[in-house]
Order: sequence, then structure tokens, then C-alpha cells
Amino acid sequence: MNSELIEQVGGQLGANGLPYSIPIHPNLVHLTIGLFIIGITFDILGVLYPLQKWVFKYLEIPVSRSNFFDVGWYNMVAASIITFFTVAAGFYEIMLAQPPTELESAWGLQAMETMLWHGVGGVILFALIVGMTVWRGVQRFILRCNAENQVQWSYLALGAVIMFVMYVHGTLGAQLAAEFGVHNTADRLLRLGENLNAMLK
Repeated sequence: MNSELIEQVGGQLGANGLPYSIPIHPNLVHLTIGLFIIGITFDILGVLYPLQKWVFKYLEIPVSRSNFFDVGWYNMVAASIITFFTVAAGFYEIMLAQPPTELESAWGLQAMETMLWHGVGGVILFALIVGMTVWRGVQRFILRCNAENQVQWSYLALGAVIMFVMYVHGTLGAQLAAEFGVHNTADRLLRLGENLNAMLK
């Protein structure tokens, strides 16, 4: 964003470059990732239930196949809802970012390139997660509503691919915070020449 515009609100920004003390986007990111991974994992457990049924019986854990699919479905719905807020918070916080322009990440990208790829990737991931949730709902309520196995193998395979994309996308976000110091309180204070030890006392 234009540095002059950021300077206009500079008095309202904290040490991390945001009008609040803890960045919202990174916290919501981990919630999104966790919900999505749990959703896909429990659907995999539901598909493989016949192979592991004896383990639950031996451990005397009362569980049915439909329980796994219920957890998978509700986590996917929650991931879709949370991801909207994750992306919205990300765009708000990226507009206030003022990373150093002379640095490059471990991947050889400058700050602006990293922010652009991370922003575009976030929108694509949001679309993929919502699409997966719609596909999951169609399987649950229409295509396989009377079947024991609620999900298709192609759905699970695409879920695994999306998890890998999340890993790559998350690495870009981590580079923004760790290598460029975007909304990183300690990094920003060090760049301003502040003594962090004195501030902790």
C-alpha cells in the first residue's frame, strides 16, 4: 500500500504495524488448516473403517463409520466459514504491511512478489476449500446418502493435493513474517533500534 496513506494512520498502529496487538490472520490460518486436515483425515478413517474396525472393538471404543464421516463433514463446513475471515483478515493486514524492499526470501522472491503470491494463493485456496465442501455436501446428501461410504477416492486424493498446496502457501506466509518481518513486533522494534530487553522489564 502507499506509504503516505499508511503514515496518515501511523499514530493508530502498534509496534507490529497493525491497529491491534496480535495479528488476526496467522491465528485464523492455523484454524483453517486444522479444520481442513481434520475433515479430510476423518473421511479417510471412515473409508478405511472396515480395515480398522477390529482395533476399535479390541480397545472397546464405541464408534461407527458414520461418526467419522460426520466429523469430516462438519469440519469441512467450519473450514469454509473460517477461511472467508482468514482471507479477509489477510488482505486487510497485507495492505498495512511495510516490508523492507532490499531483502529476498529463501525462495529468491522479494517482499512484494511474496505478498502477491500469498494473496492470490489465499483466494485460490478459499475457492478450493469451498468447492470441496460443496462436493462433500453433494456426496453426503445426494450421491451417497444411502451408502456406507460417503466419500469418493477422488475427493480424498484432491484433499491430499490441497493439503500440499496449503504447505507451500503457508511457507510463503511464514517467509513474510520471519524473513521480511511483516507484522512481527520483535522484528519491527529491532529495525527501529529499540532495546527489546529494556522493554521486557
